[in-house]
Amino acid sequence: MLHIGCHLSSSNGYFAMGQTALSIGADTFQFFTRNPRGSKAKPLDPEDAAKLNDLAAAHRFSPLIAHAPYTINPCSATEKTREFALQTMEDDLLRLEATPNNLYNFHPGSHVGQGTETGIRLIADTLNTILKSEQTTTVLLETMAGKGSEIGGKFEELREILDRVALSGHTGVCLDTCHVFDGGYDIVNDLDGVLTEFDRVIGLSRIKAVHLNDSVFGLGSHKDRHARIGEGKIGTAAFARIVNHPVLRSLPFCLETPNELPGYKAEIELLRGLFQD
Repeated sequence: MLHIGCHLSSSNGYFAMGQTALSIGADTFQFFTRNPRGSKAKPLDPEDAAKLNDLAAAHRFSPLIAHAPYTINPCSATEKTREFALQTMEDDLLRLEATPNNLYNFHPGSHVGQGTETGIRLIADTLNTILKSEQTTTVLLETMAGKGSEIGGKFEELREILDRVALSGHTGVCLDTCHVFDGGYDIVNDLDGVLTEFDRVIGLSRIKAVHLNDSVFGLGSHKDRHARIGEGKIGTAAFARIVNHPVLRSLPFCLETPNELPGYKAEIELLRGLFQD
């Protein structure tokens, strides 16, 4: 079974997101924990979260993906910015225990001139501060396109972060198709080779979710511009191989394409049609 969803607005609450997901043929979804460009989170409604938990169990949803806001940068050169990232992520993980056993994805950050090694150390320091042995949420480092001073454009950078995390069992990787392709990994012509390289550097068991996005600019561009499925440089045929790959096919897939709900519904139907049971 293909487990697939898209990014949904959390403005109407958790249960509403679950209902919206079902209405477009999804059995998972992603949402921002708070304003993606700000810092404030709405007060948590435990009853609303419990209703989502019941809905997800009844409809056999795969793990949900909470996404940290874009504004955090745990490897910033500014201490205040790093502290904001730490406090935000720590608070998010506490709130996510209301919807247990799901995933929390974040962009590792940009070292802004400090150097990759310093950036990696600062990200790992943040994770070592916020991760708790009793938590049920798995925290995911997202593969990035490698633009500017961004950390995570190379598998080796993610591995170095994970190696420094004491509670590594609470961590994993979210593989973003647009990002890895833009980062120089040719998932169109050599998907097996890319996954073999990932396995060599990090280990395939660390992939916990996949962001399905086509790419506007393409292989090695380091641009990070998402396109709708089949409308970019990756193409529909490559996505058929991705969703059917034995390493990936059982994972939760999430669309982050430039769409509204009707577009997401059409893409979900397209990808379900490509999936081979």
